[in-house]
Amino acid sequence: MLIVDDDPEQRRFLAAELAVESYAVEAVGTGQQALIRLREARWDLVLLDWTLPDFSGVEVCRRLRATEITTPVLMLTARDAVTERVEALDAGADDYLTKPFSIEELLARVRARLRRSGSSNGDETVLSFADLQVNMASHEVSRGGEEIQLTVREYGLLLALLREPNRVQERQTLLHNVWGEHFVGDANLLDVYIRYLRKKIERPGLPTLIQTVRGVGFILKAGESKT
Repeated sequence: MLIVDDDPEQRRFLAAELAVESYAVEAVGTGQQALIRLREARWDLVLLDWTLPDFSGVEVCRRLRATEITTPVLMLTARDAVTERVEALDAGADDYLTKPFSIEELLARVRARLRRSGSSNGDETVLSFADLQVNMASHEVSRGGEEIQLTVREYGLLLALLREPNRVQERQTLLHNVWGEHFVGDANLLDVYIRYLRKKIERPGLPTLIQTVRGVGFILKAGESKT
């Protein structure tokens, strides 16, 4: 899920609340950053603020729809005039929530939107690589049909890798995407969670899936069978 908001505190709050609910999130602060990330990867939902430093959330919606990107958009804004709601919806927003809002209502809107996305096209809720599958609607993870239980952080890390398979992801990018843009802890925490994840998804006799690129980061790519 992508959060687009120019307020750092709001981004941190939303990311933290959604992480508690086991959603994997990334947060950016400008419309340009949002468009770049939306074109680079597939997302199940965007939480989009109206007021951004470069151009408005409405303009982000227009540009998305003009390029036929159909990612659902939930607009978050203090603007509550009927004309403004109509403008956002006409631009391509799927839902509209006015600030201030309760986190309970936001989570309910998120669940409802994800359900609708899943029912309209089930393939969009499932990410897969080799025999590994992640159902983003139910948060179920399996390999070769066998269910795998992951923690919130393990799930978020796997999802970050799975969104861009066969592409090296830098360590700092993964830390930013999984632990938040203002992560200030020990960077070795990433290695710890990579080990946790490998232990759960890589089995003897099956190809390894998470490869280390020394000095750079990690990549989701089929390797040699694990002994």
